[in-house]
Amino acid sequence: MVVLVLPGVSALEFGIAMQIFGADPHYEMTVCTDGQGGQVPSAGFTITASAGLDAMGVADTVIVPRYENVDVPPSSDVLAALRAAHARGTRLVSICTGAFALAAAGLLDGRPATTHWQYADQLRRRYPRIDVLPNQLYVDDGDILTSAGITAGVDLCLHLVRLDQGSAAANTRARFLVAPPRRTGGQAQFVDPIRADATGDRLAPLRDWMLENLADDLSIDVLATRAHISRRTLIRRFREEVGTSPMAWLTHARIDRARELLETTTMSVERIGRLTGLGAPASVRAAFHRQVGTSPREYRALFRHSG
Repeated sequence: MVVLVLPGVSALEFGIAMQIFGADPHYEMTVCTDGQGGQVPSAGFTITASAGLDAMGVADTVIVPRYENVDVPPSSDVLAALRAAHARGTRLVSICTGAFALAAAGLLDGRPATTHWQYADQLRRRYPRIDVLPNQLYVDDGDILTSAGITAGVDLCLHLVRLDQGSAAANTRARFLVAPPRRTGGQAQFVDPIRADATGDRLAPLRDWMLENLADDLSIDVLATRAHISRRTLIRRFREEVGTSPMAWLTHARIDRARELLETTTMSVERIGRLTGLGAPASVRAAFHRQVGTSPREYRALFRHSG
C-alpha cells in the first residue's frame, strides 16, 4: 500500500492512513512523492518520503490524502503515475481533497465521487463529467474510492479493512481508534446549509419571502403569482440563479430550518413539521433520512446545543 504525498499535504489526513494501515501487519506501507511533496503547511515539519512515484507501479492500493492548493493540479509526472497505476488495476483511494488529484488525472470522469462538502461545488464546476455526491461520507466505486473530510476518511479506511480482512478485523481497529465501527458511505455529511446558494438576485425577494413562510402551502402556482411571472419563467429563472428547481430549494430550506430547531429547541418533531412545512412526523423523518442520512432524533442527539 502506498500513500502519495502531494505539496501542501494535510498532516491529519496523512496520519489517518498511516495510523489505520501502518500498524497493521497485513499491510506494507510506503510513502511516496515526486520530490515536490512533503512540506506540511503551518505545521513546522516535513514528511520524508521513502520512495518515488515508481512505488505506485507495484502497489495494490494508492491513497491520496488531502492537500491544500486544489487550484494547482499535481505535476504531470504524478498524473501519469496515477493513470498508469489505475490501468494496472491498482485500487485508488482519496481522502477529502485528494479527489482533485484523481479528477485531474481524468480517472473520475463518468464516475460517482465525493469530497468534503466545502469543495464539492468546486469539484463539480471544474470537472463536470464527475457525478459529485456532496452528501456522502464516502463512495465505493469498486477500483476507485473517494471520501469526505477527516472522520469520513477514517470511515473509508475502516471500510477498506473490512473489504480486505472482514468485519472482525475492522471492528478491532475501530475499537483501538475509539471510532464508530461502521458508518456506511450513504450516510450524509452534515453540511451547513444544504440549500443551494444563489448566483443571481432577481428572485431574491421571493426566496426571502419563502423562508419567512415555510409553513404555508408554497406551490409553484403560489410562487409564480407572488413573483408576477409565469410558472415556466419561474422555474427557468430559479434554475439560472440557484441551479435547482423551486421545489427542491424549498425542501432543502425547510430541512435547514428543521435542523436549526432540532439544534436549538426542545420542540417535538410534530411541531417542527408544522412550523417548517415538512408535514407529519413520518414525512419529517422520511425527508431527514433522504437528505441528511439520519433521523431527526439522532440528529438532535448529535447537535443539540447544551444550555
